[in-house]
Order: sequence, then C-alpha cells, then structure tokens
Amino acid sequence: EESSEEKESSEEEESSEEKEVEYWEGVRVVAMVAKDLDRAHETRLFIDGAFVASAKGKTFETVNPATEEVITAVQEAGAEDVDKAVAAAHRAFYAPDSPWRALGGTGRRDVLLRIADGIEKDKAYLEALEATDNGKPAYNAGYSTQVDVALTVKHFRYFAGWADKISGQTIPVEGDFFCYTKREAVGVVGAIIPWNFPLLMLAWKMAPALAAGCTVVLKSSEKTPLTALAFAKIAKEAGVPPGVVNILSGFGPSAGEALVRHADVDKIAFTGSSFVGKRIMKSIGESSRLKKVSLELGGKSGLIVCKDADLDLAVDVAEVGLFLNHGQCCCASSRLFVQEDIYDEFTQKAVRKIKKRKLGDPFDPESVQGPQVDKLQYDRVMNYIDIGKEKDKATLLHGGGRPKMFDKGYYVESTVFADVTDDMVIAKEEIFGPVMSILKFKSEEEVIARANSSQFGLAAGVMTKDMQTALRISDQLRAGTVWLNTYNTFDAASPFGGFKDSGIGREKGEDALHEYTEVKCVVTPSK
Repeated sequence: EESSEEKESSEEEESSEEKEVEYWEGVRVVAMVAKDLDRAHETRLFIDGAFVASAKGKTFETVNPATEEVITAVQEAGAEDVDKAVAAAHRAFYAPDSPWRALGGTGRRDVLLRIADGIEKDKAYLEALEATDNGKPAYNAGYSTQVDVALTVKHFRYFAGWADKISGQTIPVEGDFFCYTKREAVGVVGAIIPWNFPLLMLAWKMAPALAAGCTVVLKSSEKTPLTALAFAKIAKEAGVPPGVVNILSGFGPSAGEALVRHADVDKIAFTGSSFVGKRIMKSIGESSRLKKVSLELGGKSGLIVCKDADLDLAVDVAEVGLFLNHGQCCCASSRLFVQEDIYDEFTQKAVRKIKKRKLGDPFDPESVQGPQVDKLQYDRVMNYIDIGKEKDKATLLHGGGRPKMFDKGYYVESTVFADVTDDMVIAKEEIFGPVMSILKFKSEEEVIARANSSQFGLAAGVMTKDMQTALRISDQLRAGTVWLNTYNTFDAASPFGGFKDSGIGREKGEDALHEYTEVKCVVTPSK
C-alpha cells in the first residue's frame, strides 16, 4: 500500500499535470498542460476511421522554423493512399446504409458541437503544436495560436447551428404545378489547405462541408501537417463515422494532383496561390469528369489612408493589416496607399511603431512575430526585399534583413519601404512576408483606379473619419472584402473570398454552405 506521504506526493503530481504551467519557463514558454509536454505527435495518415501507414511507407520530415530542427517524420501520402481515402469517403456518403446520411441535420449538428468541445478541451496542446510546426506566436496580447484555436472552435459551433437549417424554397410557377427546391450535400469533397493558418483553414472547409452532409478527404500542407492529424483524433472521438473525415499528409504534385483528378471526388476546395489555383482548374478540365470547385487564392490588397483619417488608428490598423501572422496572410494590406497631405507624418509614425515590434521565440509571450514558415519562404521574402532595395530603388526605412540576435530560425525583420510606385515589383507581386510598402496618392478617383489595377481582388481597406467617403470608395473597390477603419476583422458568419485572380466562391458564413451543396428542383402537377 502507498504511504500517506506517497499518496500526497502522487496527488500533487496529478494536480500539477492538470493545471497549466506558467507561460514563461527560462527562455521557452510552454503553452500547454504539463501532461502534454511529452505527448507523441500523431504522424500517420487517417483513412476510414483509422490511423494507418502510407501505402509505400514513405515519410517526410516537418521542421520547427524557430530552431531549424526536425520535429518528427510524417507518413507521406501518395496516389494509392488518395485512392483508399476517396473510396472510404465515397462509401461513407453513397452507401445505402450510410450511418452519416442517416444522422440527418440534427445528428450532424451534435457531431460538430462535440468536435468543437474536443478542440476546446485540447486547446493548450493544439496551440503549442501549431506554434512549433508553423512558427507563429503561441501567446501574446495581440495575435497568436490561441486566437486561431479559439476561432476554430467558434467556426465549428457556428456551422453546427446551420446543420439542421439548410433548406430550399417553394417557387410559384405557371400552370397547375407545384415546384420546390432542396439543397443537398454535393458528396465527396477533396480539400487542400495551406500552411499559414493550418487549423483554421481546416475548419473553414471541414465545418461547412460536414454541416452540409458531405464527406471529406483533406490534404494538409507538407510544411505544417501536425495539427490536422491531431484534429483527426478529435473527430474520431467526437463520433464521426468511419470514412467521413480522412486526413492525408503529403505534397501537391503527388497527393494533391491525385485528389484533384480523382473521378470519385465531387468537389475540390482549395486555398493557396493563384498560380496553383489555375493549375487546379486546368487539371479538373483535363480529368475524366468536371467537379464543383471553390478557390480562395492570393492577393495584393490595398489599404487606403485618407487625409482626414485618425493617424494613430490608421497606423495601428496598417500594422495589423500587413504584419499579422508575419505577413503570411493572403489578404495582407501589402499596398498601403497614403494621401500625399499626410504621407510624411504617417510614414514617420508607422516606422516608430514598427521599430517597437518584438521578433522572438514563438513561445516568448512578448513576441509578436516569429520566424517565416520554412527556408523556402524565408528565401522568397529576402529575395523580394533585395529587389525592393536594388531593382525597384524604393526607400528602405526599417528592417530589410535577418535579425542579428538569431543565429538559427527563419526570421525576417519587420521591413518598411517608402516611395513605392505602382510599377515596382514589390508593389505588384504577392510577397507573403513582413514587408510594408507605402505608396502616395493625390485624389480619391486616382487611388480607386490604382487599387483596382491589380490582378487580385481579395480584400481592401479604407481609413477615413467621413463615413460617406468610406462607403463611396468601398462601393467602387473590386474586392471580396472591404474593411472600413479596421482590418483583418474576421467572424465565422462573415463571408470571405475574392474577385479576379483571388478566387472563386466564398468561405465562411451562409455563403460557404452553397459551396458544399447542390440545388435540386422538384416539379409535380398540383391537380
């Protein structure tokens, strides 16, 4: 038998495991409960309700961008694994005795709520895992993985509310006929998500797809595969039937291409670059059948600061607009248009604020910017900075290099360029990094034309104290989202998507359900 001292010691250990440890621990901050510190990360594929090795046994390494050290090796999905996952998803949707189809809207609602509860219960682990695999801050007063995980929970709960409310219409038609429509699940969804918001982008696709009654084969990014696999465990524990959710870790040319071209996939949902989005459209056109498609793609969004704007607020909004998530955001306000009357004052205030940004370890609670996601992205951003300095001849006001305090990790200084013009490379191409480009404009008509001149149309912003001006400009901007006196304000209920090369379709809100359903029209004689 245990002695009283041993029991007391055991109870203290258990208590310390259950409570969250302090965020700061030496030079590392641990943003998870103590018992999670040594948890083995799931590395296998999730197919038909089970974790399995890849068909060929191939693996790839995922790297911590803050240390450049290997976190773990993950099973790599290939075409055979895609076939197995799609077959499982197809059975789960189309089988006459499908448990998933039998659940109905209320059953799907309950599953989504249990998924949300599971994510919330495991939030400390997910926050730390995402920070380790992606490099974004785990905790700070502004943006961190805590924000991402909280938004993920809200997303599943929001779409749980829609699961039993998807309906059609009764339509008056000529003659003695009764006409009505139904919204039905599109079927098997092939979802391909990026690395910049791994868990949140999973939720943006998985939640509406499951609410609509679809089954899903999701390929995560090879740069950040770990939280998607952790989600698979949560989904299984929430009672998702086998085959309804399948998670594959792998690369675009192999697993992604096989998923896009697969004959038994009814819909493709993709978030990523415009270049890859166009390739997906081409691949679908060349495959054996057409399929429904939604694409959330790149951007070169313009934030317009009018001369009457609250300058302090405008600087704060511009910082969030560009530097959120280290600039690795498709809707980043990477073209900052400032009216000439206030250009110098705004630029000075912006540089002073940016100089105060702390780059650091993702687990340092004072850090607002960690490393870029990997060496490839680091090199890409540094190349654009070099172009801005050497080819474009823009004026470098701050940053422009690697922080001297780091000898490891893919860190890039928060960088500010002024005197940027529309013809410069850094003003035209998506950098996807912490590089602010400040452009000057004279009139409202001029800036609207310049903001709309981009091939992209994902987002835009307007800063002004005059709401009539704000509304007048927003009406003329060709962008899917326009923020007025704010930026990067997201809610599960608000739709998100782009014009032009920024994509097709919408994520979030009721509009997202239309991407995962088909309209069926039924007509019958009424007499």
